[in-house]
Amino acid sequence: MTESIPSTAAVIAYLGSLHDSITAALEAADGGARFRRDSWKRPEGGGGESRVLRDGRVFEQAGINFSHVMGGQLPASATAQRPELAGASFEATGVSLVIHPRNPYVPTSHANVRYFVAMRDGAPAAWWFGGGFDLTPYYPFDEDVLHWHRTARAACAPHGDDVYPRFKDWCDRYFYLKHRGETRGAGGLFFDDLNEWGFERCFAFMRSIGDHYVPAYLPIVERRRDTAYGERERNFQLYRRGRYVEFNLVYDRGTLFGLQTGGRTESILMSLPPLVRWEYDWRPEPGTPEARLYDDFLRPRNWLDELAR
Repeated sequence: MTESIPSTAAVIAYLGSLHDSITAALEAADGGARFRRDSWKRPEGGGGESRVLRDGRVFEQAGINFSHVMGGQLPASATAQRPELAGASFEATGVSLVIHPRNPYVPTSHANVRYFVAMRDGAPAAWWFGGGFDLTPYYPFDEDVLHWHRTARAACAPHGDDVYPRFKDWCDRYFYLKHRGETRGAGGLFFDDLNEWGFERCFAFMRSIGDHYVPAYLPIVERRRDTAYGERERNFQLYRRGRYVEFNLVYDRGTLFGLQTGGRTESILMSLPPLVRWEYDWRPEPGTPEARLYDDFLRPRNWLDELAR
């Protein structure tokens, strides 16, 4: 069987439709605010559209970014594990989003799907897909985390029984704050450098990840959006948002790639929460709901087995 030729145009068409469908789903779920849309051009080549919703009924801030950029040389973040591609030109496209809800009982969530092509002498020298989605609860519920991971497993299922465990483990390792000794949240899926299956299957897998984000997240939003909360819960949410900032600015490869390639700073940093707080050496009181997050959720676990019992 002859392997099909990689098609950047097909990937871009899918990502544009995904950008629109997630935008519509989140606006409907919020029921109030709408996304502001900002188209932008990159001087070195390409551009995109950033969409940001602020001060909604449900979402304090939600950002969804589409980008399609190109450049004469891959940045260090993209060649760190591929030194043979140093000096190659590139084309990159993707959709990334981060949702920061207002209610502390609704988790923050993140999703990203992307495609890269490295070029030499005008021809593709290498290509790969990446992406995933992960959940960052503040006051977690077992049934929410179980639903999230069941949907993640369903997204992977057509591609083999080993795919969910493999990319779930990668997510646990990637979204890990080494300086804190904790995961960013309850995990999900993460993959990068994916080209081992051939273009058509890799592209189908990326589409499955993108298409499963809304079914994974919005049922959780609907269950928790009207939960009563007070100043204590709000302060804890803002404190834990600080971990999100720390990860994105210290470890996140997408953030580094965007900044190193001269991307639009406002679009790159739209993932950061609108309000956040830090507190020196804060620790939760034993036996509190806040302590349960630390004790039970900020570490890798086999969620599907442990929570389904």
